[in-house]
Amino acid sequence: MKKLIFIFILFTISLLANDILPSSKIYIDHTKDLTINDILKENLNFKPNDKISIRYGYAPKFNVWIKFTLENNTNKTIKKIIEYDNNLATSVQFFDKSDNYTLQQNGLLNMSNHRTNINPIFTTTLKPNDKKTLYIKASSQTTALIVKLNLYNPTEFYKKENNHQNILSLFFGAMLILIFYNLFIYFFTKDISYLYYVFAMSGIVFHQSVFTGYIHIYFFDNAGREALVQFASLLVLTPIVFLALFIKSFLNFRKYVIFDKILNILIVLSLVYVSVFLIFDFSNNYRNIASLVLFLYLIILTIYEVIKKNKQAYFILAGWSSIFLIFLLMYLENIGIFTLNDSFKYISEIAILFEAIIFSIALANRITTLQNQRDVANMELILQKSIENTRLEKQVILKTNDLKTALDEKVLLLKELNHRVKNNMQTIVSLIRLQSNTIKDKKTKDIFSTIEHRLNAMKHLHELLYKQDNITHINSYEYIDIIFEEIKDSYESDINILYDISFDLKAEQAIYCGLILNELITNSFKYAFLDNQGEIKIKLFKNNDTIYLDVEDNGKGYDKQKISKDSLGLFLVDTLVTKQLKGQIDIDSSDGTKVKINWKI
Repeated sequence: MKKLIFIFILFTISLLANDILPSSKIYIDHTKDLTINDILKENLNFKPNDKISIRYGYAPKFNVWIKFTLENNTNKTIKKIIEYDNNLATSVQFFDKSDNYTLQQNGLLNMSNHRTNINPIFTTTLKPNDKKTLYIKASSQTTALIVKLNLYNPTEFYKKENNHQNILSLFFGAMLILIFYNLFIYFFTKDISYLYYVFAMSGIVFHQSVFTGYIHIYFFDNAGREALVQFASLLVLTPIVFLALFIKSFLNFRKYVIFDKILNILIVLSLVYVSVFLIFDFSNNYRNIASLVLFLYLIILTIYEVIKKNKQAYFILAGWSSIFLIFLLMYLENIGIFTLNDSFKYISEIAILFEAIIFSIALANRITTLQNQRDVANMELILQKSIENTRLEKQVILKTNDLKTALDEKVLLLKELNHRVKNNMQTIVSLIRLQSNTIKDKKTKDIFSTIEHRLNAMKHLHELLYKQDNITHINSYEYIDIIFEEIKDSYESDINILYDISFDLKAEQAIYCGLILNELITNSFKYAFLDNQGEIKIKLFKNNDTIYLDVEDNGKGYDKQKISKDSLGLFLVDTLVTKQLKGQIDIDSSDGTKVKINWKI
């Protein structure tokens, strides 16, 4: 999560545009009838502007004309790109003096099928020491009218655009991963909460792709985009409805009859409210109020659950806080009070991704909580049995015997499992050995041998666990000696080994130690001894709560800088020590090779 936020911030500050609007003049055409010829002929009162962006809110009853002048003080012809920094403006028209003020059309509902940039752009060329006045006419019939102009060199613009689209791709990719992850969990658990979550996140992703303009350059024609804009309020409401259903199921609000009824009524009223706006085309300033009210009620319900000490509600409240802030900012932007891009370009993507991750964690935590509740219930049952009176003593004894029988069966099953795993690994080793016998290439044959030794290290562990009564610990001396002798049989060498082993490993640690020793001993046999003669020492002991494993040979050593970068074996050893055993490793290869490993019990 931190890495994604860092990427967003990095790209946000990487490229800055020249703002044109503070040097422009503005004229509001309330008649909506003026053409470029009228603008050029009539002496209209264009008013100076000093703002970087102007927000008019929902303004379908007038057009905005922007007049600005560009000047080239160089002796070279230069090309500039003018970006209208609002992808939701339905119509943006550009008039260039160089083209005799010929109309160039762009905007959400006038997009070319070949457009690859998210915001409308226009290109103009300035001759050496040239100066010219340009005009832009902007209007928006169904979305908020926001005016912001940026001036770029072509190279800077396309670099900025590429970064912007890459960030959006990362965001949508991360969201899709979370969606599919929880969809798979639903298929396995059949818990309806996961399905509601998937639908809610899918709705949010689709809404955000429309809001950012990302989807418009890849899908839909102008008619399709017009339909999306027309049903924008439904796009906002749909994920919130599924979030409401998700909360009902996840936090089990059906136990609160009154709250549950109010929530059901709000869901129905929200759908009716949005439908009325769609049918009668009322002012778009208020079309999303129902969604905000429903969302606010969900937050209130979640806060109530937090007060009731529902731990899962803490996750939901954290997600709600970020997503409600974004919906509120989007609403304020839609009515012209606030613009997200003026403050932080990717705050909505970060908040949505944060909310999706928090909800996924909450869903995962639910499984853990249910398991803990089951464990607590089992403990309470055992405690209840322990305080039963004499009248139930015989039943307690019978239950205890049943549990003992089940435990014995479990031990037997585990031993049988170890036996079967050992047999399966032996089969795999045999197949690898057969395949290796047909290979003549020494390097390939060596790879097969390495794989065989790794499998044997794991196989011998399961074999020992099967043979002994104690399946929690392993005889470390016997296990390590088997690994050494098997490797020694694979090489023609006269290498002795000295053991100093005073601690028996747990079974779960032994498998990692076996693989580690297999790699280190194999490396010593293959590379350490020039005349195939030498000595290997292995020491395993425990001091307080730390286990120490030392492996050293009196061979020639090696160059750590050269070998460690491309040695899969050493990489495997390092990964097993640090990631699996959560320990530390130190290698000294200056005089022979000395490997010291330690980890906490």
